[in-house]
Amino acid sequence: MTHPPRPPIAHLRALRSVELLTPHFTEATDFYEEAWGLEVVEAEHSASWLRGTGEEHHALQLTRADRIGLGRLVFAVATPAEIDEAARRLEARGITPVTGPGPLEQVGGGYGLRFHDIDGRLIELSADTWAVAPRGRDGAVPVGVTHAVLNTPDIDASVAFYQDVLGMRVSDWSEHRMAFLRCNTDHHCIAFNQAAWVSLNHVAYEMGSVDHFMRGLGRLRHHGITPEWGPGRHGPGNNTFSYFTDPTGLVCEYTSEVAQVVEDTWICKVWRRTPELSDLWGTAGPPSRLIRAHMAGTPDGSPVVPPLDADAEGVPA
Repeated sequence: MTHPPRPPIAHLRALRSVELLTPHFTEATDFYEEAWGLEVVEAEHSASWLRGTGEEHHALQLTRADRIGLGRLVFAVATPAEIDEAARRLEARGITPVTGPGPLEQVGGGYGLRFHDIDGRLIELSADTWAVAPRGRDGAVPVGVTHAVLNTPDIDASVAFYQDVLGMRVSDWSEHRMAFLRCNTDHHCIAFNQAAWVSLNHVAYEMGSVDHFMRGLGRLRHHGITPEWGPGRHGPGNNTFSYFTDPTGLVCEYTSEVAQVVEDTWICKVWRRTPELSDLWGTAGPPSRLIRAHMAGTPDGSPVVPPLDADAEGVPA
């Protein structure tokens, strides 16, 4: 006798924010505020919270730590009642929350819970977070965080967990090396990359338009910062891209114009991993070995050691 599939634990509305761990806390905070374009809304000795021009209290939390990497991913849920139901559904799956459900005693407030995914990453679901005053969107600065790419040694298991437990849908594949998952109309809010170990590949920040995207690159150039890969436009997701590394060595991306999915008509594709599909514009060239090393990260959160031929041209993604 077959049993009907269990519903996901909650209806995720968006990727709300990310927490990054860094031993270079002061330098990272300065980078994301002064060069990247986020605004510090609160700061303490060991943590800072930065917002974009969007409605979230913060898009990025930087936390002082001995290791480098991802602290947690935070997803928006509509109501506290949904958080309580998510906790019950997690328990029914044998997953015990590590925090909550209940009020989150943290900057930005909220009612939520936290649990670990199949790779041990910390996931937070939250509702009723603090409101913030509107911030003008004319500047060439990020709206907020729009997606995170995660390295995993078992892409099929990771995709299955995020589909089954979190209710995400696969929008596209890049061969059997990357999977792009959505929780709303954006083509992806999470992507998984098949890799040797669990680590953070990169975090992407939304720019309001291609004009904001290009002007943002110009502002970074005035700070002496040039792209390590980009600008270009990806095939999967159709979004623009330019990749940089922050003072921690983590990869951050400016992006815009991500494809919008109409659920009833969207058909998942499998994209070949060729230069002309990795970059539809043909402007970016292949990623260097250095940026690929930073995207791979390290299994223990130690600093990335640049390849001996870091200045040599790498192979296409």
